[in-house]
Amino acid sequence: MADRDSLPLPLEVRARLAELELELSEGDITQKGYEKKRSKLLKAYLPHTPGAERRIPVTPSSSSSSSSRYQRRRSTGTRDERYRSDVHSEAVQAALERHSERKMAVLLPSKRQSLIGQTSMDTYTPPDSSSGSDAEGSLGRAGGVSMDSWISRALHGSPSTSSSSSSHSNSSANAARLAETNMHSYSSKNSITHVINYIIVYMCVGVPVSSRVSAKIQQLVNTLKRPKRRPLREFFVEDFEELLEVQQPDPSLPRPEGAESTPIQGEELNGLKNCPSSLEAALLRWGAIAPKAPCLTTTHSNAKQPYTLTYGKLWSKSLKLAYNLLHKLGSKQEPIIHPGDRVALVYPNNDPAAFMVAFYGCLLAEVVPVPIEVPLTKKDAGSQQIGFLLGSCGVAVALTSDACHKGLPKSASGDVMQFKGWPKLLWVLTDSKHLSKPPREWFPLIKDANNDTAYIEYKTCKDGSVLGITVTRMAMLTHCQTLKHTCGYSEAETMVNVLDFKKGIGLWHSIQTSVLNMLHVVSVPYALMKVNPLSWIQKVCQYKGSISSCDAFLKVFQSMGLRSEVICPCAGSPEALTVAVRRPQEGSSKPAGRGVLSMTNLSHGVIRVDTGEKLSVLALQDVGTAMPGAMVCVVKLEGVPQLCKTDEIGEICVSSVATGTSYYGLTGMSKNTFEVGLVSDCVFVRSGLLGFVGPGEMIFISGTLEGLMQVGGRKHNADDIIATALAVEPMKFIYRGRTVVFSVNVLYDERIVLVAEQRPDSTEEESYQWMSRVLQAIDGIHQVGVYCLALVPANTLPKTPLGGIHLSETKQLFLEGALHPCSILMCPHSCITNLPKPRQKQPEVGPASVMVGNLVAGKRMAQASGRDLSHMEDNEQFLFLSEVLQWRAQTTPDHILYTLINTRGAIGSSLTCLQLHKRAEKIATLLYERGQLQDGDHVALVYSPGLDLIAAFYGCLYAGCIPITVRPPHPQNISTTLPTVKMILEVSRSVCVMTTQAISKLLKSRDASVAVDFKSWPPILETDDLPKRRCPLLYKPCDPDSLAYLDFSVSTTGILAGVKMSHNATSALCRSVKLQCELYPSREVAVCLDPYCGLGFVLWCLCSVYAGQQSVLISPMDLEVNPALWLQSVSQFKVRDTFCSYSVMELCIRSLSSLTDSLKARGMDLTRVRSCVVVAEERPRVALTQSFCKLFKDVGLHPRAVSTAFGCRVNLAICLQGTSGPDPTTVYVDMRALRHDRVRLVERGSPHSLPLMESGKILPGVRIIIANPETKGPIGDSHLGEIWVHSPQNASGYFTVLGEENVRSDHFGARLSFGDTQTVWARTGYLGFLRRTDLTDASGERHDALYVVGALDEVMELRGMKYHPIDIETSIIRAHRNITECAAFTWTNLLVVVVELDGSEQEALDLVPMVTNVVLEEHYLIVGVVVVVDTGVIPINSRGEKQRMHLRDGFLADQLDPIYVAYNM
Repeated sequence: MADRDSLPLPLEVRARLAELELELSEGDITQKGYEKKRSKLLKAYLPHTPGAERRIPVTPSSSSSSSSRYQRRRSTGTRDERYRSDVHSEAVQAALERHSERKMAVLLPSKRQSLIGQTSMDTYTPPDSSSGSDAEGSLGRAGGVSMDSWISRALHGSPSTSSSSSSHSNSSANAARLAETNMHSYSSKNSITHVINYIIVYMCVGVPVSSRVSAKIQQLVNTLKRPKRRPLREFFVEDFEELLEVQQPDPSLPRPEGAESTPIQGEELNGLKNCPSSLEAALLRWGAIAPKAPCLTTTHSNAKQPYTLTYGKLWSKSLKLAYNLLHKLGSKQEPIIHPGDRVALVYPNNDPAAFMVAFYGCLLAEVVPVPIEVPLTKKDAGSQQIGFLLGSCGVAVALTSDACHKGLPKSASGDVMQFKGWPKLLWVLTDSKHLSKPPREWFPLIKDANNDTAYIEYKTCKDGSVLGITVTRMAMLTHCQTLKHTCGYSEAETMVNVLDFKKGIGLWHSIQTSVLNMLHVVSVPYALMKVNPLSWIQKVCQYKGSISSCDAFLKVFQSMGLRSEVICPCAGSPEALTVAVRRPQEGSSKPAGRGVLSMTNLSHGVIRVDTGEKLSVLALQDVGTAMPGAMVCVVKLEGVPQLCKTDEIGEICVSSVATGTSYYGLTGMSKNTFEVGLVSDCVFVRSGLLGFVGPGEMIFISGTLEGLMQVGGRKHNADDIIATALAVEPMKFIYRGRTVVFSVNVLYDERIVLVAEQRPDSTEEESYQWMSRVLQAIDGIHQVGVYCLALVPANTLPKTPLGGIHLSETKQLFLEGALHPCSILMCPHSCITNLPKPRQKQPEVGPASVMVGNLVAGKRMAQASGRDLSHMEDNEQFLFLSEVLQWRAQTTPDHILYTLINTRGAIGSSLTCLQLHKRAEKIATLLYERGQLQDGDHVALVYSPGLDLIAAFYGCLYAGCIPITVRPPHPQNISTTLPTVKMILEVSRSVCVMTTQAISKLLKSRDASVAVDFKSWPPILETDDLPKRRCPLLYKPCDPDSLAYLDFSVSTTGILAGVKMSHNATSALCRSVKLQCELYPSREVAVCLDPYCGLGFVLWCLCSVYAGQQSVLISPMDLEVNPALWLQSVSQFKVRDTFCSYSVMELCIRSLSSLTDSLKARGMDLTRVRSCVVVAEERPRVALTQSFCKLFKDVGLHPRAVSTAFGCRVNLAICLQGTSGPDPTTVYVDMRALRHDRVRLVERGSPHSLPLMESGKILPGVRIIIANPETKGPIGDSHLGEIWVHSPQNASGYFTVLGEENVRSDHFGARLSFGDTQTVWARTGYLGFLRRTDLTDASGERHDALYVVGALDEVMELRGMKYHPIDIETSIIRAHRNITECAAFTWTNLLVVVVELDGSEQEALDLVPMVTNVVLEEHYLIVGVVVVVDTGVIPINSRGEKQRMHLRDGFLADQLDPIYVAYNM
């Protein structure tokens, strides 16, 4: 067996195995196919063991050997080792092992089945080749030796006995389990770990997806029970400012203690006596001296032979191109290109020869080349920014090859498509067949290197913008000379290049320095690397050249002859070019600089060698010393440029001739980057690299400025976070090379977001388990929390030209809510540590003290009243509405009281005073004869909106019965609406039901019987066929305070209650509305309201009989058929006053927004409208009313005409704008002050300003006072309190309440605890405030305006402050274009947000971070649960008000069928 283990594999077998693993990792081959092909390859080299069992695939959770399998494969070096570090991997595994004692199941989101299937194998598209990840799948053997272990030893040439592997094997049994943070690591300093500890402790129970939602929320509540920080001392901020918690400087934090660093000087640049004076001169020399010497060899991924470009060919082709650029484009008099102009070089990554010819052709023509990537589609990531760069550089010509030109997207005319943001370009083909031969006498002027611009290299910044760095000819030549000196290049050497030859190190070495030194460059394109990752190593062996790679590669291939001295770590940037290269001479005893540094100290910018247990360390290796002729220093990251201390991390700056000169066209930015003055007579260039100068003047690089993220005052590097995430095993859920980390600014601090592409065969539970392990690993290693971890379907993230992920485009998609993740985990509870301090309740202050304090401060008490009700008219001598109707039937029998409009806009039916009186008499007879009813019996009126309902109501009054109006069940939704009807009948104790024949049939139908048994209904009386004889005696109430009717409604908090309206209150209400709106028999009023409760019922049924005006009735249900019906009727009847609801207004905006021109053409005219009153029991919707006014302004609607009314259960109409008096006012208040029950006016547009519109003018006879709902004491007008009302039109009390048995007994009989303690008030249950305006009313006194803020029962008290759902919902609706409606409520102190998605289900997860972000930013609250549902799920009552408590009950009972439910951790 020992002989078999040590048996080496041939090189071609190893290469084929590596190719198979790459195909498996990218999804190009199935697991079964991979195992079959691998077994076939190894069959000839694997000895057969008698009695061996059949080989089976081993999953990571099935055996302990599989877990160590992944670790050993990481050591093979066949994968993308960008983030490879044995020390770091060992630290991650050790950190996770500390938490492996208890098994934990992650709190999975609830996801609709159709959404779960979106990433199935059927719809899977293999990702780009950049997704190089560890291969999964293995062959297991009985006998204790795994196949992977034997292959790994064969590839390494020695047994795998590294410490990282051994340590990992100890935890292999827990590979599929989530780790947990140990309980003894709690500390007040480490708040992130503190929170995650508690998450893990309480999540270990595990809840399956099918369990009840309420159980999950309770589990989440238990998770978040304990605070992130120590309890805060009680405090009170007098000015009510919510101050974000600022991290106080901790004296124990590490600080730099060394002396100030000094710049280091590189050695002198010697040995340049015979060096050409420019790159063009070098090309001329080698083209003449050694024309057949190979310059560039291009390998191909297909069977094509490698193409070799000689120096002679390079010279002749470049000369030819230079001539054509200067003389063949345009005319002789007006050439298109002049020396110094910029041209774009557009060449693919597999054609370095054509690029090299174009680059040197531009240099010979003294034209400035701008190398860019090939735009393959109009939506290429970053393509628009590239276009902006070309435009700013004035590029008008693009050079490309024939093959590349054919692949560019074309328009219908055959020309290259105009890309978004790009200037108009002339595309020039540089192949020899398209160029003219230059005349013999023409020869370019070969100048010495000067300060003219040689080329412009583009750079993509962190924010996605593209900058062009200009490099002069002198800088380019000097840079090539320093590289020659440092790397020891000599003539005719061979270089193998696997990097991008258009920019950076690939351009500097393989295109520029190679020509200066007559090197032979072998270019291995990325496409070939994708097919055969070992191809470049084969070229190294073939040409015996020098290579550059990492130390991990040296560890793998050292046994095959690779020498350590050929490994050349280097550092460079587009601005500073090459900063350092470590190139020890052969035989030199100078050791390489290495250091294991504390990552915790590095996050504070301090360098400390780690002496602990190596769980949070970063292993760094030097990149050499300063380049020859250069000076290097380290400057502080913030503030005025200053030299760092010797033990401090800073930005590397270089002073040298061989650096970039400027950002093209950006003078200000160029000065800050390329002209940094630190030492006298020296100008430094910022490199964008972070690091320090170590012992022996060795330069260490710890990261880049672009990848730096500052979270909570500490700095973290994105590459370090990625390395930690990729070290978490098993890695079978995501693609290794398709992972990005960036930061987003949320609540005045940066938050870390990790995005990766998920494999299609991974389950949701496995993915969330891996994500939870990543969170723990990052927290354990970096002591920082991840705000959002998102997994997206394979091959969906925007790509860079070389196949990686485009960072800025991915970040932009995340911020726009267009990332479309398939799994997402938000952790705001663990990351957001700078929330405002919770408000602590202070000792109770008595109401008397509050009142005295207000008086002393000069603030008036918040109370107001409407005008007096002293004037009496003829009909006001009657105490009962039934008497008023009889009087009108006698005095004005033919006067039309009601006109019903049908769906076509015509008059459907009408009722005069006499007709209504006679129909009411007949209905009273029906109740006496057929119903056998007695005085005081309750009768349910189940009618559609119309005249039958009005007649039935007055018929009940004539018979002495108590009417209750009930909305009929919806025929298309009878199973859910019919039980509500039955419940109202039972609660109201109705002994009889009056309805039409059609509705009666509906109640008796088979579908209705399924929902409610017909036998349980009380007697049903149909009013279609009424008795012909009159009632012998009409009932006359003996007491004005006796019950007239019951008003049943469901509040926004989900409580069904009926209030008792007496005859006296009914008459007083009608009289008050009559005086406020100036209603007389000559007036016409249009009503488009539901006629079943509240002010809508009063305006539909009562006011016309009392005041005598003609009411034009439009059913809101008819607007679904004809949305313009209401406004057409108002225009047709020339109505001056109209009433509607918010739902009607929303319907008109939604349906008529694009039809205003056609409505105007058809004659709609709203100029006569004097008042358009929105009837509601909520805060006025300012945005909605403004949109309505703006939309219908073109048809004559004046913005001053639109106003609101306010009423509630205890008083159906408290405020109504009416026809006279000042216009409604709008004020802007500080939303933060409202959370503390304070009212502070601010200017429009101020931060945190909230617009509030006056709820109408206080009705006559109504008195209002603002009281503290807890102490019941009066408060000043600068405070927010409960609205109390005293009026003769107040309801008498509750008849019954369903849904809240502990209703306060003082709703209708409250008294102030201080001040006027004799007056009896009714508590509205709504919070508001009064402000005395500068306007005057009809009496000449200053107008008192009432502003309603929200319902008291809906106030959400979170963190000691009070929030109103409407404010949070307004912010959420603005967060994403696909959110049509939303609702917010709390459950066990957890904020739950339900959003309706107007889009595909695949976009549901985009809403989770958008909702979380906007609530954090604008309200300083953390959303606990985000529920995404279909449109129309949020229940809304007939008045357009959200039924949030109904929604909450349905959510907790799992009745919503949500698309997705996310539980933020």
